[in-house]
Amino acid sequence: MAEILFLCHRIPYPPNKGDKIRSWHVLRHLASKHTVHLACFVDAPEDWAHRETIQRLCGECYFERLERSAVQWRNLSGLAAGKSVTESHFASAALRQWVKQIAARHRIASVYVFSSAMAQYLPSVASPEIRRVIDFVDLDSEKWRQYARHRKPPLRWIYDLEARRLSAYERNMAQLASVNLFVTDGEAESFRRLAPESSAKVITIHNGVDIEYFSPDRAYADPFKAGGRAIVFTGAMSYWANEDAVTWFAMKVFPAIRQQEPRAEFWIVGAEPGQAVKSLARLPGITVTGTVPDVRPFLAHAAAVVAPMRIGRGIQNKILEAMAMAKSVVASDMARSGLDIAAISNGVSVATTPAEFVGRLMLTFRDPRLATEMGRRAREWVVAEYDWTHNLCKLNELVV
Repeated sequence: MAEILFLCHRIPYPPNKGDKIRSWHVLRHLASKHTVHLACFVDAPEDWAHRETIQRLCGECYFERLERSAVQWRNLSGLAAGKSVTESHFASAALRQWVKQIAARHRIASVYVFSSAMAQYLPSVASPEIRRVIDFVDLDSEKWRQYARHRKPPLRWIYDLEARRLSAYERNMAQLASVNLFVTDGEAESFRRLAPESSAKVITIHNGVDIEYFSPDRAYADPFKAGGRAIVFTGAMSYWANEDAVTWFAMKVFPAIRQQEPRAEFWIVGAEPGQAVKSLARLPGITVTGTVPDVRPFLAHAAAVVAPMRIGRGIQNKILEAMAMAKSVVASDMARSGLDIAAISNGVSVATTPAEFVGRLMLTFRDPRLATEMGRRAREWVVAEYDWTHNLCKLNELVV
């Protein structure tokens, strides 16, 4: 049993967002075999109550609130100093000092950095004998480049600047690491091209899905209106890529579906919808739920699940969760890009244009036996390929 320092940009519990799902499963896996000391930021007030869950799992813990006023000042100061906003957003002198103290008090064998934003603390762990692992998850600089392409000035200029500065920072941090992890082979290959000097240290560890929790064999109360045909999207609605996806689908795809199938409904299921998403509920057949205690009933009783992402990186957990619930998914090429190509023959239909989305979804409505068969294959494929325990076994030899 070794001692590991785990640095995370967001408290890993509850695992209700894409990055928190991965960080929680990684943390739990490491803590089952080693003593893990954890430091993280808490950006949602309601998450402060979950510190005890983390403390029961870990050794020493450090939690720091991300106060809006302080963060805004740090972001502006960082921009003026030539840094990326991402790096400045998560900069903390207090956390840096805590890291130094932990390294002095304990025989730390490894540092596991979750997200590039936290790699800035690696220099505080001075010993060259300590193994350093950066879990980039996705290539965040590329995400900002995508944002820039979809925005108008001045946001385009700001996002492009962030992409360039963050890319340089990612490259520098990767050189400090013993291993650099990414969630898909595509993300890993993108980084090898960006940072050829670190290419030999780049490894892929896929995400997973909790196949016991997301099980179609349980009984779930039906949240939908009787007689309707619900098309479901799940995801944190504070994430702009999700907001963009549901807005595009609601405006460009769903009206044509309603023309052909008047019973069709579009359910947007996810926490923290902004005003732009809330306004979609004024359109015929669209419901915006906001926070729900459990997404599984919505997936279990959905006639179809969609992931019409136009922006995004890595694996979309929403697709894995729907497939685990034995649902076929109609996804954009961007949304399914993080999955193995075999996903297309095992429950994922790819659509790009509004007409293609309409065609795929109408086929699901008209041929329920095909949808059931695709859902069965989807579940089998996810169980075989995306079990967390299997995928995280790679960490055992990489971390210590």
